[in-house]
Amino acid sequence: MEPMSYGRPLEGRTRYVKSVLEVGMGDTGWDGNAASGLGRILRYWGGNLGHFGLEPGDGSVVHDSGYREVGRWSISGE
Repeated sequence: MEPMSYGRPLEGRTRYVKSVLEVGMGDTGWDGNAASGLGRILRYWGGNLGHFGLEPGDGSVVHDSGYREVGRWSISGE
C-alpha cells in the first residue's frame, strides 16, 4: 500500500504521524508531586491507547488524579 496523507498519495515519501501529549502542571508542579502525577497520567494514557485507531485527528483530554482536566493528547499527520 502506498503511503497516504489525508487520503492523497505522498508520492514516494514515508507517511509520518506525530503524537503530542500536553499536560499543564500549574505553578507548583502539582505541589511537588510532578513525577507521580505524570507517571499516573502516562500509565492511564498508555493503557487507554488500545481504544483508538491512532490516526490523525484522534485525541482526548487528560485528567489528573483528582479527575480535573489538565491537558490533552492528539495524533496529527506531519
